[in-house]
Formats: sequence, structure tokens, C-alpha cells
Amino acid sequence: MDSDVPPIRVRDGHDAPRDVRPDAEFVLYWMTSFRRPRWNFALDRAVEWRRELGLPLVVFEPLRVDYRWASDRFHTFAIQGMRDNAEAFAGVGTLAYYPYVEPEVGSLKKLFKSLVGRSAVVVTDDYPGFFIRSLNRAANRVIDCRYEVVDSNGLYPMRACDKVWSRAYDFRRHLQKNVLEHLGDAPRPSPLQGDRGPSAAGVLDGVQQEYNPVSQEDLDDPSGLVASLPIDHSVPPVEHTPGGWKAAAACLDRFVDDRLDRYEERNDPEADSASRLSPYLHWGHISPHEVFDRIAEREGWSPNKTADKASGSSDGWWGMSPEAEGFLDELLTWRELGLNMASKRADYTRFESLPGWAQETLAEHADDDRPHTYTLEQFERAQTHDDLWNAAQRELLRDGRIHNYLRMLWGKKVLHWSASPRQAYQILEHLNNKYALDGRDPNSYSGILWTFGRYDRAWGPEREVFGKVRYMTSDNTKRKVHVKDYLKKYAADAERSLF
Repeated sequence: MDSDVPPIRVRDGHDAPRDVRPDAEFVLYWMTSFRRPRWNFALDRAVEWRRELGLPLVVFEPLRVDYRWASDRFHTFAIQGMRDNAEAFAGVGTLAYYPYVEPEVGSLKKLFKSLVGRSAVVVTDDYPGFFIRSLNRAANRVIDCRYEVVDSNGLYPMRACDKVWSRAYDFRRHLQKNVLEHLGDAPRPSPLQGDRGPSAAGVLDGVQQEYNPVSQEDLDDPSGLVASLPIDHSVPPVEHTPGGWKAAAACLDRFVDDRLDRYEERNDPEADSASRLSPYLHWGHISPHEVFDRIAEREGWSPNKTADKASGSSDGWWGMSPEAEGFLDELLTWRELGLNMASKRADYTRFESLPGWAQETLAEHADDDRPHTYTLEQFERAQTHDDLWNAAQRELLRDGRIHNYLRMLWGKKVLHWSASPRQAYQILEHLNNKYALDGRDPNSYSGILWTFGRYDRAWGPEREVFGKVRYMTSDNTKRKVHVKDYLKKYAADAERSLF
């Protein structure tokens, strides 16, 4: 089959390739991670199979009920994305969209087997994080036809190199040498525009009677559906950060039009210059290719503007403004550094994945006296002695995020005030993944484990508790950046609290 999807982004989900199922009813795109109707290599590949075989396409977007940290916050965000997808797919006659929220554990597995049994080909998302990688492996025992797993995670294909990079500088230099050859292979902005073929009308009528898709009423207002599910109802949605590709596109517009010019001030919590795209990238509601395309268009960029030499520097290589180069370093280098490790190391979420020097120095200082020690509950409720740390935690509780610079301080002080480094890691993982809209992501684990030395080097002088791991203090942070208004905004009595 002729394909515009680069072969390096497509892999067989079976240990040994299987044939297309003859006399099947449709091609199935099992949408798990790239939850968007555009700029999506996996959707492109499914559309190609639909056209090759002359069959309708079913886009099946399920949401499990039993994933770890499942809550009103995350379910609402995902269902809002389903609403946008339903609208985008509604006018495509060759496609049937099936948004499904599992009402109880086990129903999704039965439904999936039913759909697979009627599919000629199954295409799904090659996401290396959370439970998706193990889910894709387990699915090959159920899928008895051709099964393809497609990488639409980043600008640089995950399989383009075999090495696990331990330093951002080295990975950046590698990207500067190699990424341009992949940038021209972008997914289609509108893969279904003008699509013609057999109608998908009625193809799901029988199965949808037994396994109800999300109704239009629940897509428009998911609160009732979410309240009925056996998930954590103590973590409410973030009302001012809705999910979906439309909200993601609007967020990108605001960033490019209003904030990018101030991006060099991003470490200042009161500068309001962050992109705020991280939740949308994590949930697959926006593609890094679309983000890069907008930045390149805004900058009037072309590949011939890049530097002749790959220096590994975080600025000056793209031939763009300093603000754009700073943002692309976050989007490409730091985000895809996390994807690199997650795709190559199954233990990327574990404390044991830290570099040897970090594990050694933390172990040497594990029994040092702490100036303060707090429990998980005290941390969670923002009940420490430190007003800046408490404000950062309240931002996480209320808004599902922490300003990036303060997130570093937030992590460092949990290490400082926990009974042991391993306990600190467990606390940070729990808090981040329970409340952050972009939690559970490979890039989130990069940030959490950076607290303990990942992607960093040994620092001096050697300190109590930290050893040679980089040290941060609230007092020094207050001297470096503006936090007066931030402290007021996230004071204990400033707004409603979860506790």
C-alpha cells in the first residue's frame, strides 16, 4: 500500500505480522492517546487503510474507568475532547465515531473484542507512557488481524535512534543533526477532507445498542455522567481549562499572539508568558507538528535558516527569535527527551532509573536530619511552614498545574522535607499524577525525577539531605522572580480550597 505516513512511525503490533481479515466490515482506529481529528499520523494511517480496502472507518475512542488516579478532573477533560471529536467527525460519511466511557470495569474489554472481530485492520496509537504501552502489548492477544501501532508523539520519531540520552545537551545536539530530515513528513492538517467511499451509516447500530456510546447530552455537559462513575470524585474539573482540540487550538492562538513575545520571562510566575499547552499535548488534543507549524509561520522560518553546525546550544540554531527558540527547546528537546527514555526503558517511572551518582549521594544522606518532615496528607493539604511552597501546591489543587519554575522548587522541597528520598519520590508522583492535568506523562516523570538528579549533574557544595543533588530554596526563589501577587492569588483564603 502506498503511504504518506513515514515507515519509521509504523510498527506491527504482533510479534509476527498477520494478514488483513477478509470479508470484514470496517477498518478500526482505536484512539487511545492522540485524541484529535487532525495532524495525527495514526488517523492518517487508518484513513489510508480505509481507502485501500474500500471499507468504512470506525474511530473508537474509549475511556477506561479503572486507570490509576481516575477522577472527575481527568474524565471531564477527556469527555470534552470527545465532544469536539464528535463534531469534527459528524459530517464524514465514510466514518463512524464511537465515543465510549466505560461504566464499570470489564465492559470495555468485551466491547473491544466485539469490534476487533469485525475489523479488517486495527490501527492504534504508539504512546510510551502510563498504561498505554502495556495495553497495546496485551491487545495483541485479542487482535487476530493486521494490527499497526503508529507514533504521532513528537517531531522526531521515537524509533529514529536507539540510544537513551542522559543529558539534554547531547540529545539537543543529536536533534540538530537529524531532526530536519523528519520535519517535512508532517501529518495531514485535514485528513478526512473530501473523503469518499462506502457509507459508514448503520455499521455500529447493533453493538451500540448493547454498549451505549456517550450521548450528545453527556458530551455537552459531562457532569452527570462523570458523577455516576466509580472514580475519585474529590478532584473536581478545572473549569477554566476545558479539554478538546478546539480549546487546544485557542490556547495555541493566545500563546502565539499574546505571550510568545514575552516567553523569555517564562520563569517569572507573574509574567503570564507560559504556553499552557502541556495538558493538551499530554492528552493528544493538539499535535506538536501543529504547534511547530504555527511557530515557524509566525517566524517566517524555513530550513535554510538553521545554523550550519550542530552546537547543542539551546539558542541560535533555528535562526528564529530568542523567544521562539526558547519555546522550541521546551517543545522539542525537553519534551522529547522524556519520550526518548519512556520508549526505551520500561523502568523510566522508577526511582532506580536515576543516574548512579544521584542514587549514591542520596543514599549517603538518606539518614540526615531534616529541618522539617511532613506527611503525604500535610503536603497534599498545603500545610507546611513555607508560604511559597503552599501556594504552589494550591495552584496544583485548584488549577491542575504549577508554574514551571515553581514546580522545580515544589519538588526540591518535598525531597528536603520527607523522611527519605524514596518517600519523597512517592509523594511527588502521587500529588502530580492525582492533580496535574498533564500528569502521568513521560515529561512529567522527567520533571519529577529531575528533582533527584535525572538529566542533571553533581553539584557542590555537598549539602545535608541533598548530597550532590541540585539545591533550591524558597528565599532565593523569591529574590529571583516576582511572587507577591502569586502568593496573594494562591493564599489559603483567596479562593475555594479542596480541603
